[in-house]
Amino acid sequence: MTTPDPDGLLAEQLLRLTRRVHRIQKRHLEHSDLGITPAQSRLLRTLAHWGSPPRMADLAERLEVVPRAVTTLVDGLEAGGKVRRVPDPANRRVIRIELTDDGRGALRELRAARRSAAEEILAPLTGAQREALGGLLDTLIDGTPVQSC
Repeated sequence: MTTPDPDGLLAEQLLRLTRRVHRIQKRHLEHSDLGITPAQSRLLRTLAHWGSPPRMADLAERLEVVPRAVTTLVDGLEAGGKVRRVPDPANRRVIRIELTDDGRGALRELRAARRSAAEEILAPLTGAQREALGGLLDTLIDGTPVQSC
């Protein structure tokens, strides 16, 4: 007889939930008709949080991917009119990436799709359960142990 592994079970549950979240978000993204992949969506969200247009290398670092992957993502988004490459005013050899008006509009639609996906995922939970889950997720994300009373 084997003893249950509670941490192993939790890890498996987290992985299954993550896969479910990705599947549902992907489905909502496909229904939005934006023609944007989940990876492109992530790049747009990252780009929106920058104060000024970042370099591709900055995006690659923030996204934790190789620069070539960012180039491919930017190529697709630029072809769709969501971003544009602009020269750095201080160094003409440096190219920066900025959102276009279409890109900002796409972000609004993406946020709506993510909200719909979140509502679908969280529907079985009560308000109190959602609040508790939010606190637990914050703890896991921050890596700070919760103090017991």
